[in-house]
Amino acid sequence: MPVWTLFGLRKGRATTPWPARGQADGQEGVLGMPRFAPDLCGEGCAECAAACPTRAITVRAGQSGADRLAVDYGRCVVCQLCVEACPDGAAAASHDWAYGVCDRADLLNDGGACTTKGEERPSRRGFRRSLHIRHVDAGSCNGCESELQALNNPFYNLHRLGVFFTPSPRFADLLLVTGPVTYAMREPLLRTYEAMPEPRWVMAAGTCAVSGGVAEGGYAAGHGLEGVLPVDLWLPGCPPNPAALIEALLMFLDRMPQRVEGGRLVR
Repeated sequence: MPVWTLFGLRKGRATTPWPARGQADGQEGVLGMPRFAPDLCGEGCAECAAACPTRAITVRAGQSGADRLAVDYGRCVVCQLCVEACPDGAAAASHDWAYGVCDRADLLNDGGACTTKGEERPSRRGFRRSLHIRHVDAGSCNGCESELQALNNPFYNLHRLGVFFTPSPRFADLLLVTGPVTYAMREPLLRTYEAMPEPRWVMAAGTCAVSGGVAEGGYAAGHGLEGVLPVDLWLPGCPPNPAALIEALLMFLDRMPQRVEGGRLVR
């Protein structure tokens, strides 16, 4: 008997029952997106904004004339520099994942009241139990690709959820894009999208694909998928972990609720 077969028999079932039974997701203790409490900000303080390498944090003038902290999680690379720079505890580390959203505006937190819009999304009922994904690396550093590979390991076993990767765009329902969309990859990306049958959707996976990340506006890349393709699912993170990727896909298929609205966790 091969050694790996014997090892597998002794180890037993390795696949997590998450998310169906609310068991271990494999991301315990992993640092996530920083949390912000603008009420704790000192007057005139902008240390976190100055430390942010991707301009995810800005200080804007509010209606009352007072400065107000605004955070674009679509630009956040989870570097924690804002947490280190904040002298007042307004920016704090957390274990919150980069949750997926269907509206780019839901990644923006400008300090205002968080309200549930309740907008209806197009039904994807026919794809809820069988979704095929074509992945295109549009200039990624391969951090996102490392997390994507973990989706098919024995622990996460993405196939059990009816979600599969396909090598051909002609059999794909969802185009999953990583990387800031370099100029060299723009044409291959568009050709891949054009080869997909209708209905077809696009997912921006990772902060680079959402907004360009640290490479935004450089000599070789633009601003991610902005203005390149119509995006139906946004998932920031540098990189988003496997559990975040799975949850975003299930949310997109209406099998899980969207957790973030107005840049804040609501569920």
